Amino acid sequence: MERTAVNPWTWSTELGYNQGELVSGHNRTLYCSGQTAMNAEGKPEHPDDMAAQLALTLDNLEAVLAEGGMSLANLVRLNVYTTDVDRLFEHYGVLAARLGAAGAAPSTTMLGVTRLAIPSLIVELEGTAVA
Repeated sequence: MERTAVNPWTWSTELGYNQGELVSGHNRTLYCSGQTAMNAEGKPEHPDDMAAQLALTLDNLEAVLAEGGMSLANLVRLNVYTTDVDRLFEHYGVLAARLGAAGAAPSTTMLGVTRLAIPSLIVELEGTAVA
């Protein structure tokens, strides 16, 4: 598989993401459902704690990727949904550090939403990975 970052401007790379990812020669694509701060029993964790929810959400996304034989490094698209964009930006380093450690800079969209499926959840990550 060959990945080429598509960045007509450089400002997004300074924020840790590419404007686009051109992928060719890949064999497998994994479309991940939105992951949240749910424990292994399907119960929400860390009410009102953005940093802890974001960390567990990333753990859950990594678990789905691993089950598919991939890692954060395979992400080419990441959608971030949150009920509080300002609070998410306060803790964005949690996400940026994990992606950076994996060498990942997927094209990314962040959306502020009224609520998520379970009211105590405040962040959700949805990804597409290729290998």
